[in-house]
Amino acid sequence: MIDDRTPILVGCGQITDTTGAPSSERSRVAFCAEAAAAALDDTGAEIGGHGLGHMIDAIAVMEFFSDISPRFASPFGRSSNAPQSVADRLHAHPRQLLYSHSGGNMPQYLVNRFAEEIAGGETDLALICGAELLRSTQIARKAGQRIDWNEDPGGEPMRIGDPRFGFSEEEARHELRAAIHFYPLLENAIRGGLKRDVQSHMKAMGRLFERLASVAKKNPLATRREGYNADALSTISGDNRWICFPYPRLMNANAIIDQAAAVLMTSVAKALEWGIPPDRWVFLHGCADGTDTWVVSEREKLNASPAIHGCARIALDMAGKTVADVDAFDLYSCFPSAVEVAMQEIGIAEDDPRPISVTGGLPFFGGPGNNYVTHSIAEMMNVVRRKPGSFGMVTANGNYLTKHSAGLYSTEPTKGPWKREDPKKFQAELDARPKRRVDTKPSGTGTVETYCVTYGKDAPERGYILGRLDASGDRFVAMAPDEPAILADMMTREQLGRKVSVSDEGGRNVFRPL
Repeated sequence: MIDDRTPILVGCGQITDTTGAPSSERSRVAFCAEAAAAALDDTGAEIGGHGLGHMIDAIAVMEFFSDISPRFASPFGRSSNAPQSVADRLHAHPRQLLYSHSGGNMPQYLVNRFAEEIAGGETDLALICGAELLRSTQIARKAGQRIDWNEDPGGEPMRIGDPRFGFSEEEARHELRAAIHFYPLLENAIRGGLKRDVQSHMKAMGRLFERLASVAKKNPLATRREGYNADALSTISGDNRWICFPYPRLMNANAIIDQAAAVLMTSVAKALEWGIPPDRWVFLHGCADGTDTWVVSEREKLNASPAIHGCARIALDMAGKTVADVDAFDLYSCFPSAVEVAMQEIGIAEDDPRPISVTGGLPFFGGPGNNYVTHSIAEMMNVVRRKPGSFGMVTANGNYLTKHSAGLYSTEPTKGPWKREDPKKFQAELDARPKRRVDTKPSGTGTVETYCVTYGKDAPERGYILGRLDASGDRFVAMAPDEPAILADMMTREQLGRKVSVSDEGGRNVFRPL
């Protein structure tokens, strides 16, 4: 017998549009509702998708990139209450309307949260959804097309998640604010830990992401289905130019896409009441959430994630499983460093034959802002449904390998009442870990711990390092001087472990190789 209050995922819907024309009718919230309607149909409920839509009592929408980043701001307007706009299209009247703060961890975080609410009798049917239309936005803007995505359905959603910026004032003072800076910094730290030179590590990254590209090639919902091989991925070319060393274009998440996804959660009792067939049920056997040291430059180790390690351990322990029991993974894959650290922390060997992505990953499947993991959860539902009794793990990551969530899924029923460990317990352990002191006025000599180089159209533009001062051992953040010879040297000569001098120049820390 399965406990009536056991939370289950019962429906999923995904949409990828690579050819459709932009229009006022297909706004971001309309795209969310379209994916939600597909998820309702996917349940196979006897009362039908339309009838089940009336039963939704909680809707969570992932924050749109256009509401976060000036770079991706939409000139075509927005909904003032995205979850309400989705609810209106589904003829639903939920008591909870949630709009997430930024973070790729949020879809899995919300699955974990709603599972608790369902098990506690607080929620009957929860919808998690999101969408991005950056492809359509770009096309319409270039064409001078007039589109109106403004709507005011009334009310105001509750915000959920952590609203803090992912960078410190000291990092921002040195222009370090974006994922395309921080993940390359983490990558070179990983390379240093592995004691690899640049070329051998580039090839290793190529082999790793070839695995994702091969999955995307077979996935009709993927946006890049070329099936790039390791050589193509690790070789600089016209189609694969440098973005920020050591990452060329095809090792970066692809955000310029039109994609939407949705998943539905309820209890076993409600699924039986509404006539949702048991072959649609997917159980959340284990889950966890945890946040690493918030500021990258303050982390004790730049090539590790205690939060990923702990999230995987807690989720597996909750399920009574080990890593060996997992048949497939979908590891958050915005950049190679995210995958490499996750594999290391979970205990997945480099030559492990099991899938590390079931979608094709953010560079090849698509990187729809904060909503990618809704796609990976939806796809993992399909994977375990096709192989009943198998287990799949999804990991989710927000900011700069900062905010983490994990979920373990299977069609095999859980045993006894569903209950998770209070996530505050694990977070207290993470918060107690040591941090590196960052000297905001460094002077003297130091050693390069890691580095990256941003590229313009044809040449390197900026160089950044995180280093350790020789005198104190404190960490510091610094920029290269605006000298092409030094930037060129950073691209051709090993910088890890290199001695530098650092001083204030014009209100910023500037380093020079010794």
